[in-house]
Amino acid sequence: MPCMGAAKILLDINDGIATITNNNGEKHNAFDDAMDAELFEVLREIRGNPDLRVVVWKGEGKSWSSGRDTGALKDRNFDLPHHGLMDRGQKGSLQLLELDIPVICALHGWVMGGSFQRSLLCDIRIATPDTRFRLPELTYGVVPDLGGPARLFQMCGHGIASDMILTGRIMEAEEALRHGVISRIVSPEELDATAQEMAEAVVKSPQLSVKLARRILKRLGDAETIASIGDENLAQSVINASHDFAEWRAAYQEKRKPGYKNA
Repeated sequence: MPCMGAAKILLDINDGIATITNNNGEKHNAFDDAMDAELFEVLREIRGNPDLRVVVWKGEGKSWSSGRDTGALKDRNFDLPHHGLMDRGQKGSLQLLELDIPVICALHGWVMGGSFQRSLLCDIRIATPDTRFRLPELTYGVVPDLGGPARLFQMCGHGIASDMILTGRIMEAEEALRHGVISRIVSPEELDATAQEMAEAVVKSPQLSVKLARRILKRLGDAETIASIGDENLAQSVINASHDFAEWRAAYQEKRKPGYKNA
């Protein structure tokens, strides 16, 4: 079946496998609002197709996704108030938790910010040796808001989650493997083929068994993640109305050091 969807998010369906491709390689697959909308529409299409058994999510170019296209924020069309934008983004991303079929992420290059968090909402992540993970949100004056803190806490524990979120440091692929953030490291040449083999293994298993196995796993982690997202929404709303966030934006635009007042 030929690729479908808009230019920056491609969807291919073949033999029960849906392949999502981030197709904004010139910008390391950084997401803006339009690309978000394309992704959310693709996820709705997948949810509405009862013939699908598994999803593979990959990226073109040098990175799976470097997160938010910060360059597009200055031109953002605020068609909704801040809380509405937050709600739209979170509900769209939470479709990943609502899918009845597993999602396998084939990661490479940068996996950052909201895109990193979205990958954490998926079932399985494999990566190439060059893959680097980062949550830089605090350096932009905000907090991770798509369930990343809860998922990292579940996988890595308090210390690693705190380190990555509070300092914005980079996690390399080998460390990610040690902490269970990813389950395999494969060569760049083998990445797509390995993800395809994993997807085909899911397709070969009884659909009911796959569904019930996932239900067991999801009950162990999804409730805490969804609760965390509610807290993150509240935190972002408070931050958006704060003096310090206004000061961060002004300093960022004026290329100067911000003067925070803890208010």
